[in-house]
Amino acid sequence: MKEKIKAFLKETWDTVAFVLVAVILIRFFIGELRWIPSGSMRPTLIERDRVFVEKMTKIYRDNQRGDIVVFYPPAEVLSNDIFSLFARYTGIFCNDIAYIKRIIGLPGETLEIKKEKTGEYYVYINGKKLNEPYISSITEWTPCDDRVNCGPVVIPEGHYFMMGDNRDNSQDSRYWGTLPEKRIIGRAGLIFWPLNRIRMLSTVKYN
Repeated sequence: MKEKIKAFLKETWDTVAFVLVAVILIRFFIGELRWIPSGSMRPTLIERDRVFVEKMTKIYRDNQRGDIVVFYPPAEVLSNDIFSLFARYTGIFCNDIAYIKRIIGLPGETLEIKKEKTGEYYVYINGKKLNEPYISSITEWTPCDDRVNCGPVVIPEGHYFMMGDNRDNSQDSRYWGTLPEKRIIGRAGLIFWPLNRIRMLSTVKYN
């Protein structure tokens, strides 16, 4: 009887260990699932959308303007004790706060947000107006003031300027500055739930 119990416990432990290792490898090298908690990326992503965040394209290409990425904001303190690392790499009981935004400014570029006389807001990259067909509105933006940095901002090497598509409701680089590349988790490549919203999230092609 004891031998059967030992054999059962060993088999159970081996199965649990295999599943945990598989989960860690998948999350680390392939991707993970995330859900959208806020409206900061409307209309591209809406509340309760489920997205697949892939980590494979970074192997063969750099991050590009227009990529929608999940990341840990600069103010989020990431503990590196065993429990925190286990939670981060498995997704089990993970309390780390992650954001999802779009890459707007690339390393080395100068970015500035300007309000036209018509009330329309535009992003300028190195003095050239950026065409952004994905944003919710060209007039409903959080105004530039002491809290909202509209630039001009010179983006440091290894950093990105992140913005939500809903420019009137997004805590992004206008508030907390540029994002270090090492804080990026992965690129949102697919909405997989709900069923009526399933689609690929392709990078915007700029002229």
